[in-house]
Amino acid sequence: MLLRAIGGCARLKSFSRKSWTPLTNTHSIDRDPSIGVAAFRHPKRVHARFSPASAASTTMTETSVTYLNQKDAISVDEELMGPLGFSVDQLMELAGLSVACSLASEYPQTSHRSVLVIAGPGNNGGDGLVAARHLHHFGYDVKIAYPKPTDKPLYNGLVTQCKALGIDFVLVEDLQGVPLRESFDVIVDSIFGFSFQGDPRPPFDVILEMLKPSARPCPIVSVDIPSGWQVETGDEKGDGLQPEMLVSLTAPKLCAKHFTGPHHYLGGRFVPQAIKTKYNLNLPSYPFSSQCVKIEGDGTPAVSDMRLSYTVGSLDETEVTQDPIHQFKIWFSDATKDPGIKEANAMTLATADPSGKPSARIVLLKGVAERGFVFYTNFNSRKGSELVGNGQAALCFFWEPLQRQVRIEGSVEMLPESESVEYFNSRPRSSRIGAWASEQSSVIKDRSVLEQDAKELSEKFSDESVAVPKPPHWGGFLVRPNSVEFWQGRPSRLHDRLRYRKDGDEGWAIERLSP
Repeated sequence: MLLRAIGGCARLKSFSRKSWTPLTNTHSIDRDPSIGVAAFRHPKRVHARFSPASAASTTMTETSVTYLNQKDAISVDEELMGPLGFSVDQLMELAGLSVACSLASEYPQTSHRSVLVIAGPGNNGGDGLVAARHLHHFGYDVKIAYPKPTDKPLYNGLVTQCKALGIDFVLVEDLQGVPLRESFDVIVDSIFGFSFQGDPRPPFDVILEMLKPSARPCPIVSVDIPSGWQVETGDEKGDGLQPEMLVSLTAPKLCAKHFTGPHHYLGGRFVPQAIKTKYNLNLPSYPFSSQCVKIEGDGTPAVSDMRLSYTVGSLDETEVTQDPIHQFKIWFSDATKDPGIKEANAMTLATADPSGKPSARIVLLKGVAERGFVFYTNFNSRKGSELVGNGQAALCFFWEPLQRQVRIEGSVEMLPESESVEYFNSRPRSSRIGAWASEQSSVIKDRSVLEQDAKELSEKFSDESVAVPKPPHWGGFLVRPNSVEFWQGRPSRLHDRLRYRKDGDEGWAIERLSP
């Protein structure tokens, strides 16, 4: 019986992006040559596309994971243990560890202390023996049923290791007569793998009967394939095991599509990129150093399991300037130079209506200077009306590759008309026409209404020797900050937070905030 390939893709955070650079700033709204945000735009932004190669290296959160058929699963095994240099015991050790970690994630030893590992005669059984050893070290009370041991050095060594820890081996006869749920809290099913075919032979036929739903067993954790299932079609007879947890190894096999339990995990994380590319494997990313990752029903990782460890940098009072605008420009410059950040000037703008009901959206920063932060919008839009009516706003920048964010709070005022006109005239002609075509935030019948308006306005302004005038309902806003917070991610969620708070008419007080 071939060993099933185990492992998964390491976290792939970055992906190849089309490079871009700021255009020369000939219309800087704040007359500040050091920043030039007004001209900071992707030269081919509207038509940018990702290639299949770049899309394949993004974190998989929106497409289903790959399900392997039996032929490909066997081929992956052969390549791992052939030209890629892995040994059976290496793969088995990582498989068993990932099974133990998956079990511990859902069944803590404080509430599910007693575990029965049922090991089959092949490599699935070897995975179970390794899992038993790790579960013992995790603090579980483990017993092993190994009715048909394989007499080979690898398996004999695993048995010796378990016995040396004091793990009891029990006979099948000892398990009969009393429902398993009365003696154990969790059962690890590591009996048969994806090479299993036909009907189970004694004593495994008796064991599988004790694990069927009609026997009302305790929760079952199946390793790679629920024992008795067919690798591609699942429980063909409809009366087989129905485990609560399935720990798929390498990638889920096709039968995993028929798994209906609440806990589906992917175990192992060492498959080389060559294997992932050759077999077009879409796999969820493992959180930081985890040996397993939970998969949602649509093949994406469980949201609760998605996390990063922030280790890129730190932020200390001795490292920052006394002025928040100057400090922002330093961080903004870092962000513009990072190839993983496409729009460093993208920011969340939060507003509220007179009743206090909030709303937020992403807009683009178009200027920053001592007076504050500048952006442009339609005055008749929801954000425009809320900015005028409330007079307060909050901004937030998040630069994920740098593990940094900047939060800004302050008062809002409209820019002088002359500044709005100057910036408007610097925009591409199609964008200027778009500002006339869109009655932002208003309800329209369908997209054809917008496209028809844009077409009619393009015809109206077809003479390119004549400038497109700025609409009276469009212009700029200035956020004058009274609070600016710089946030740097740190390990264990002990982040660095330094807040500049307006202190009188001139200065700023710098305060460290608890994370």
